[in-house]
Amino acid sequence: MGSNMAECHPVAFQWVMEAKAKGARVIHVDPRFTRTSAMADVHVPIRAGSDIAFLGAVIRYILEEDRYFKEYVKAYTNAATIIDERFLDTEDLDGFFSGWNEQTKRYDPSTWQYAGGVVHAAAGERTAPQPTQNAKVVEGRAPQEDPTLLHPRCVFQLLRRHFARYTPEMVEEVCGVPQEKFVEVARTLCDNSGRERTGAVVYAVGWTQHTAGVQFIRAAAIIQLLLGNMGRTGGGIMALRGHANIQGATDIATLFDILPGYIPVPKAGETEDIIEFCRTHGAPGDYWGHMDAYFVSLLKSFWGDAATADNQFCFNYLHRLNGFHSTYHSTLGMIDGWVKGFFLIGENPAVGSSHGKLHRQALASLEWLVVRDLYEIESATFWYDSPEVAAGQLHPDQIATEVFFLPAAASTEKSGSFTNTQRLLQWHQQAVQPKDDSRSELWFAYQLGRIIREKLSASQEPRDRPILDLAWGYQVDPRTGEPNAEAVLQEINGFDGEGHLLSTYGALKADGSTSCGAWIYCGVYGDAVNRSARRKPHWDQNWVAPEWAWAWPLNRRMLYNRASADPEGRPWSERKRYVQWDEDQGKWTGFDVPDFMGNRRPDYRPPEGAQAEDAIAGDRPFIMQADGRGWLFVPTGLADGPLPTHFEPHESPLGNLLYEQVANPARLQFLRRDNPYNPAAGEPGSDKYPYVMTTYRLTEHHTAGGMSRFLSRLSQLQPEMFCEVSPELAQERHLSPGGWATILTSRGAIEARVLVTARMQPVRAGGRAIHQIGLPYHWGSRGRSRGDSANDAFPLALDPNVFIQESKAATCDIRPGRKQSGPPA
Repeated sequence: MGSNMAECHPVAFQWVMEAKAKGARVIHVDPRFTRTSAMADVHVPIRAGSDIAFLGAVIRYILEEDRYFKEYVKAYTNAATIIDERFLDTEDLDGFFSGWNEQTKRYDPSTWQYAGGVVHAAAGERTAPQPTQNAKVVEGRAPQEDPTLLHPRCVFQLLRRHFARYTPEMVEEVCGVPQEKFVEVARTLCDNSGRERTGAVVYAVGWTQHTAGVQFIRAAAIIQLLLGNMGRTGGGIMALRGHANIQGATDIATLFDILPGYIPVPKAGETEDIIEFCRTHGAPGDYWGHMDAYFVSLLKSFWGDAATADNQFCFNYLHRLNGFHSTYHSTLGMIDGWVKGFFLIGENPAVGSSHGKLHRQALASLEWLVVRDLYEIESATFWYDSPEVAAGQLHPDQIATEVFFLPAAASTEKSGSFTNTQRLLQWHQQAVQPKDDSRSELWFAYQLGRIIREKLSASQEPRDRPILDLAWGYQVDPRTGEPNAEAVLQEINGFDGEGHLLSTYGALKADGSTSCGAWIYCGVYGDAVNRSARRKPHWDQNWVAPEWAWAWPLNRRMLYNRASADPEGRPWSERKRYVQWDEDQGKWTGFDVPDFMGNRRPDYRPPEGAQAEDAIAGDRPFIMQADGRGWLFVPTGLADGPLPTHFEPHESPLGNLLYEQVANPARLQFLRRDNPYNPAAGEPGSDKYPYVMTTYRLTEHHTAGGMSRFLSRLSQLQPEMFCEVSPELAQERHLSPGGWATILTSRGAIEARVLVTARMQPVRAGGRAIHQIGLPYHWGSRGRSRGDSANDAFPLALDPNVFIQESKAATCDIRPGRKQSGPPA
């Protein structure tokens, strides 16, 4: 679900096809019939944005049909944990959980906590709520449990009640999926799960780009935990990334609210004390109990000898968050005047981000803009070549933005690493030198920092010390000025106090004697070997291939693999053996590096007051969770609720058939004149936008087109922007195959060639036919292949956890013919 793996990730899809050849069943749930659908055993058309209704019904089916893996669920999840008596569900509050604040549009999660204690989140919002009276912080075990799973407030019963109305009949009404087709999917999932069999869930941005995208994935996690598919071979959840290094970019912190290794950025007004910060954001009962070691080592890698215990290792050199600073908040900041300059490095928001017109207007509001890319993309030419210039809405002689375009080196022109969806770091060597003035990002960042430091060298201003004190002594090629990429990888790996490369994050210290640029990457250069460059053939090693590149953490190829064995340490199945406890050797052994303490006996029970990994019992495989268990119910860490709940997309032709609250109440909305929304279902004017549109990508083009539309052969393969419509919609709107269509929203209009295809079938939901329009989003005004950008049609409405846009479901109209172009008469 949420992916078109065959076309967007064809190399990885090879393994799906090999599994199918061995008897695996492949199910594809997607609004469009794609090449993935063609290769699947079952294709299930679904209304875009209704996935939680479908997944919630799968959860209900598992529970009501008694198909959950009982031993796994009782031992390895928080199903038995009892929740605070103050907790109220969306079933009680008609679409809201307890703790909702209508003024702030945010939740207070304190009533979602475990009864008798509080737990810290492993990710997301990590500041734990204040304990209730006499509460005890969880240290490796839940404070109150009911092993019979019968207590009305235990997670298992809350789960059953929450999803009780997610029936096959409801799936048909909300999702447009026939009941018998839904039951076939649910039964197949259950039949292929348990001791002897496992099933995997694969998703991509078809799930993430929604105003409840995180909860889509949470619903899948609940299914996989109930079926016992997490931490086991052939199971789990795989996130298909948008390009080769999305995972690595996130790990090393391109997001505004995290530091490398998923350490949170301090907030303004939070604390000026590093010990307090680590205590607040760490967790006493899991591996985040070493937050101080991870964080201090990171600060040492930033500031080197300048970071000492006396100055809290330069903790107060770090910037503080004073609000949201996602790409969309920053875009609005440009228009509102508080963002003056901007760097665009390998991004093209004028095409790739929702409401492209708003982004181009924002870029025109800057004082200066730096664009680094392979070609002069739309985000560099907005001031003289854009739809707004063509329409007379922007005038080049009135735009004051000074644009600096700096040509970038391609991946073949530089050395470095990619981190893929498996967390696998793979090193690539430079093949050729960059042409002319093209330079790598590493060169740019280093040289920019060097020049700024030189200009500030005489400064006595305290504000300049964080820049001047940076550890900036990188090895540089004297001919090109290019820093040594492997030396940077070594810095990320980390050193001990003697300058020796570290082999494990377990060696990191909080006393300032170690440095490490990202604790999760510690060991990638262990024993002074670049392990990401390893290329041992698969026939010379076991089937897990541990000597092909390196996976974080510590080369573990499967996270939480302790769950592949039962509580006593025995494989759930000899057929599915992966890691297990070896009593003779007194350690965990197997095909992979155990994602557990190597000599921790299965019967180990932590003593009172144990901290960090010492607080994790020997039968608790989820070592980054405060209670060592997989969370069916999330007591803290999420902005929009502890359980996935069906909400309609921000723009939808239907109301919510389950709750009075229509859309995710915690979603981020921007109620501004320059960001108009289509009226919601039932509101005046909603009939102007009766159809659903969704974006997708093509094999022949790459994201916003900067790496593909400028290449003649790829442009020949997919030469023109088009829209996919069903024969029924074509007849209803008089659309001609190969002709032009105009797609209209309150943001404006885009035009596309018409592709009439039975692959885009209408679904019947809410008592009527829902027509869906497919829009590939790769085009813009530049390159050999040009066309309107699909993202121009979508609004700014964001998921509240990760601030991603909803570009997989919105409303629109479609009409035959080309849009009106040129300046107004």
